[in-house]
Amino acid sequence: MNIFKKFPKTFWVANTAELFERWSWYGLFNVLAVYLTDPLDTGALGFSQVEKGMLMGIISSMVYFLPVFTGAVSDKIGYKKSLLIAFVLYFIGYLLMGQMTTYSSVFIAFGIVGLGAAIFKPIISATISKTTTKETSSIGFGIFYMMVNLGALIGPFVASKLRENSWDYVFYSSAAAIGINILLVLFLYKEPAKDETKENFSESVKKIFFNIVTVFKDWKFILFLLLIVGFWTMYMQLFFTLPVFITQWMDTTVLYDAIDKVSPFLASIIGTPEGVVAPEMVLNFDALFIVIFQIMISSLVMKWKAINAMISGIFVAAVGLGLMFMFNSPFFVFLAILIFAFGEMASSPKITEYIGHIAPKNKKAMYMGMSFLPVAGGNFLAGILSGNVYGAMSDKIGIIKKEFAKNNWDVPEINANFTQTDLTNLACEKLGMSQTELTSHLWNSYNPDNIWFVFTAIGLVTVFGLIAYNKFILKK
Repeated sequence: MNIFKKFPKTFWVANTAELFERWSWYGLFNVLAVYLTDPLDTGALGFSQVEKGMLMGIISSMVYFLPVFTGAVSDKIGYKKSLLIAFVLYFIGYLLMGQMTTYSSVFIAFGIVGLGAAIFKPIISATISKTTTKETSSIGFGIFYMMVNLGALIGPFVASKLRENSWDYVFYSSAAAIGINILLVLFLYKEPAKDETKENFSESVKKIFFNIVTVFKDWKFILFLLLIVGFWTMYMQLFFTLPVFITQWMDTTVLYDAIDKVSPFLASIIGTPEGVVAPEMVLNFDALFIVIFQIMISSLVMKWKAINAMISGIFVAAVGLGLMFMFNSPFFVFLAILIFAFGEMASSPKITEYIGHIAPKNKKAMYMGMSFLPVAGGNFLAGILSGNVYGAMSDKIGIIKKEFAKNNWDVPEINANFTQTDLTNLACEKLGMSQTELTSHLWNSYNPDNIWFVFTAIGLVTVFGLIAYNKFILKK
């Protein structure tokens, strides 16, 4: 316990800020796909899958690409000032998102949130690094990642309960969590010691571009980064697509009823007053499994070669992701998320570890900085898959329109006066079916589950690519 006394106050302030930042981000992000695409009459925005994919893909990729440059800015103006700028952007962005209804205005508002995240990310990691020593860094970063997962677990749970009353409360909750961080930074955060450097800002920017060019000359490393884009493209479907798929195709009342038979109290916590389990609550089991099993899985693969752990983990994750979309049963999703989480826990940390191992000793920071690029690329491609591909293959509203066209019925235009809910009700009326019967008919007739082939194929291509990379490129 004496080691905990060796951490300065700023270390604990930074970890608390990370918890509330993840609380705010995942509190919104886990429900964002549903909010963007659910019908207008539910209080959501009723955007198309393509619009959703573009918005989430572009802004999320920005969050992971811009830190290459925002880190240099923060080094010059100071961490405390940068954190305040980041949190103010977060706060404004969240409040604006709750008020905007047009696509362009929501895009801009989420872009403000994304810019805040891009400024925040490199600063908080650097703060942890600067407030730990060789003796305390291992447990220090362990505490940090525990805060990451704790915030990712609590945020969506709170948001799910709040949106039972109004979507507005989701944005107020995220803004409130950031408000706490503003107070933390103002009154408790102490600027870490700056690294001595005589470089001015323009020289720092030139150095960044020089480093990027230098890294891109290492074609083996760039090939590895390109392969890892596949993993992140697959992984982000958990947030971009799964919540929508559950909303459109699954009846989660059966899951609620099963939990209720075992523990009515637990059912009341996980479920809604209507007796269903919200998609973000199902998705949140991924964070719960990581909190429970990460140490066990890390211990299991600790002695494995990093490349072998990545190959095995991504394969398991691909199987888990495929199972999520293969069936329209929430019980399969629950099992699939567990399988996916095991693969994620085995592979994701090993990616960072591997980059640290292969980086030249005098270029480790440079190489680690580039490790965000595959995440940015994966988010961008995930947006295309979740938008254009899912919209063409599996979107329920799009499939209902196909059913109308097949029967030579006029397809009413979706707008504020005729929502997606109205279209679904009209389909039930014309086909003489209940909502459950309509879902079953469309599922069996149009096979929206075929999207699992696409998502799993991306994972398998990544696996085979890494196997070939290990055998023919690395050799040793």
